[in-house]
Amino acid sequence: MHSSRMHFSIPDTQELGSSPTYTAYNIHINGIHHCVLRYKQLHSLNEQLRRHCVGVPLPPFPPKRLLPLTNGQLEARRSSLEQYLQAVGQDNRLARSAHLQQFLQRAQLDTALAEGQVATDCEEQQLEVQVYTNPAGERILVSCSVQQNASALLKSVCRELQLPEELVRFFCLFLVRRQKKSGDLHLVRRLMDFESPYITRLQVQPCELLLRTCYWDSSRDAKLTGNKVALNLLYNQTVADVNREWVVICTPGEGRQLNSLQLHGRAREYMDLVRQLPSYGCLQFDEAQVDYPEPNTMAVISIGNKELALRTARGVKIYETKFRVTRMRSWRVSVTHNTLESRLQPTHLQLAFEYLIGKQTLRWITINSEQAMLMSVCLQAMVDELLQRGGVSGKDHNSDEEQELNVVTPSSSTPSSTCSTSTWASSSCSTSTAPTTPPVRFLSEDSAPRSKARLTTSRTFGAVFFRNDVVDNGARVANGAFEGIGDDDL
Repeated sequence: MHSSRMHFSIPDTQELGSSPTYTAYNIHINGIHHCVLRYKQLHSLNEQLRRHCVGVPLPPFPPKRLLPLTNGQLEARRSSLEQYLQAVGQDNRLARSAHLQQFLQRAQLDTALAEGQVATDCEEQQLEVQVYTNPAGERILVSCSVQQNASALLKSVCRELQLPEELVRFFCLFLVRRQKKSGDLHLVRRLMDFESPYITRLQVQPCELLLRTCYWDSSRDAKLTGNKVALNLLYNQTVADVNREWVVICTPGEGRQLNSLQLHGRAREYMDLVRQLPSYGCLQFDEAQVDYPEPNTMAVISIGNKELALRTARGVKIYETKFRVTRMRSWRVSVTHNTLESRLQPTHLQLAFEYLIGKQTLRWITINSEQAMLMSVCLQAMVDELLQRGGVSGKDHNSDEEQELNVVTPSSSTPSSTCSTSTWASSSCSTSTAPTTPPVRFLSEDSAPRSKARLTTSRTFGAVFFRNDVVDNGARVANGAFEGIGDDDL
């Protein structure tokens, strides 16, 4: 089960149309510009959710006004709409709704049509997708419609590879960017069903598409090893991860043994050995600034095996600090938009998590990274997978001092800080039937040229993605993975 929660922000608005003009809102999802919407479209979305998501309380929607809005009222409406979307995006019951997913996908397509990024909504294109049929990967061409979402494109890729349909759910598509200096791949985001891969790729060029496995629990490898195509994809992906040091080899002996197995093409035995390494199945992120163990520390971050780990260099030694997701009470992502460039890229992203260091000691740890949004999505997906399989068994009986510093000997390789990837479990995210009517369309192909955006002051947008407690309106899902900590302890 993968998390569908989304982080919304509306950094600014713009004036569109002529005689009269109207206000349009620039909608960002998970840190990237997604679409342009009018108030009446968002009002229509709210009505759809009210009709089809019966029993799920909706956040308050800013009311209609009969008279034209002043600048102050427009800013208040922008802020209220942003808060509304953030609350919707944090409720998995709403975020998984087919009505919301299809609304957002259509809104992205309508925006791309209005801005001339695509010619028609039935346009056919070809996309290159990198697949691990060998450790270096190869690119295959897949035909797609600009209307297709990530799941539809994923099925096309898997058909091209002759992967059995029942195994498609173990894979997903990522946007990656090739580093100019090293040529390594930097993972940008996982593609979701509320977006068109073709249009999203246009928004964040230069990017490539990459097929990878999408689960955290390594025991699920057994589902793939019985099929020749799936085993080949998993094996070559793992060899590539070992080569780029996303999987750290602990001893020279293990390295020699893996090289020998790879040389002789013994994929199953290679996987059995590499699966025993502590960092197998982890996602390694770029080097980032953290405030642990002290402010302005540079660390390489990895996520996996129910942990977020920081690796920091002190002289010739490398120290690793591990934070278990089951001891994170909550976390939030903050996005600071530079108002002059907000359409292109957020200027600053920060992930902060509230961690139980001791029984009665909580501390916020912050990570400043352009990959903070992806880190948050991965943490949520890992917790969702833990809850789904009932993998949490109450209080940990180990020491309350959770951050264990493990010295890596100087002979170990320095961790790579230029690449990243991700794995998390996938499943269908639709909870209801398709909407009978499409969202309101407001942008026509002959619409007036874009006017200058009405820029707001620089702002920080934050969202708490989960907590151990459940608020009254059910907008946040309880983190049942949190290890037996009640309000009295906190």
